[in-house]
Amino acid sequence: MTTQHTRTLDRQIGLGLLVLLFLVSACGKTDPPIEKGVDLSAFPYQPKAFDLVVPDHFSQMPIPSDNPLTVDGVALGRYLFYDPILSLDSTISCASCHLPAAAFADTVALSKGVGGTLGVRNAMSLANVGYYQNGLFWDGRVATLEEQSLHPVQDPLEMREDWNKVEEKLQQHPEYQKRFRAAFGIENSLDIDRYLAAKALAQFERTLISGTSKYDFANFDWGTQQQFFTSSELRGRNFFFSEPDDPNDPHPGCTHCHTSLLLTTNEYLNNGLDEAPELTGFSDLGRGGVTLSVFDNGRFRVPTLRNITRTAPYMHDGRFESLEDVLDHYSSGGHYAPNVDANIQAFVLTEEQKTDLLAFLQTLTDQSFIENPAFLNPF
Repeated sequence: MTTQHTRTLDRQIGLGLLVLLFLVSACGKTDPPIEKGVDLSAFPYQPKAFDLVVPDHFSQMPIPSDNPLTVDGVALGRYLFYDPILSLDSTISCASCHLPAAAFADTVALSKGVGGTLGVRNAMSLANVGYYQNGLFWDGRVATLEEQSLHPVQDPLEMREDWNKVEEKLQQHPEYQKRFRAAFGIENSLDIDRYLAAKALAQFERTLISGTSKYDFANFDWGTQQQFFTSSELRGRNFFFSEPDDPNDPHPGCTHCHTSLLLTTNEYLNNGLDEAPELTGFSDLGRGGVTLSVFDNGRFRVPTLRNITRTAPYMHDGRFESLEDVLDHYSSGGHYAPNVDANIQAFVLTEEQKTDLLAFLQTLTDQSFIENPAFLNPF
């Protein structure tokens, strides 16, 4: 064997040994194990009641006895509301479909979930949601905010995640370990679960109170309406609240459905959106899909009109892009179905009346609610 061949063989052997050493090193190298069951008792737990600020003309909000509002509980809920960690690929948060600038509604007809999948109904405003005691969602399928908070995570059209995996992510997250401890006094990270997360989200959502619009000041706080409303706003306000007795002027007024401080009865009604000669003819059963009563088919929850100018598009499917479209629908008398609400009937709406109504609806915008720093993204 020549000297050159010997040197070549030595180099090959040397390279082989380096490769072998690298492989052995790589095989022996593993990621450090994720610590489970972290003791949290060393972190502070000093619960302090949250001072829920309610406008003077509002009633006190009903708070469930098993989920009182605390400073740390509300703060945790706010973080969870804005954190996409709840979704499958960390792209979607609650705030993705409930935007502060849109009064915690969305600006599109149907919201996008993980992977761009579209939901089937328009995202409703969360303003004053803590006051709603007659079911949540458009069809009223859940009774409480705590229950409602569980649904979007596992909905395949929304966050598309498994709650078991969400629990693992939160249990292994050092910051959330501390926040869940501060909010609920848990002793171990394994105590973090979906039900505590839902409680925290519900606490934050109950703080989303809107009651300081121009309408509120004019009606309840600062004196006569003439002092605050323009002449057009006042005419629109009077038309909105009118209940004419004249059979030649059948406008039923708007307050049969949009009344009280919340500007909704929170009932489930058919407002004539779709023609349905038979009650089984609705493409979306709405409330009927929950109660299984055919007479509830095509009925949906009456939404609040607070901040209505910020929550377009409108209706449960977002079919109307503007409030002008909404007014045209109602003045036309809507479409026939056996269970259309009796107050849905055609009436004359002049251009001046439409302008005045739109001016009044503008007074329902609560800019301080929309811009409240306590409601915005904490990250």
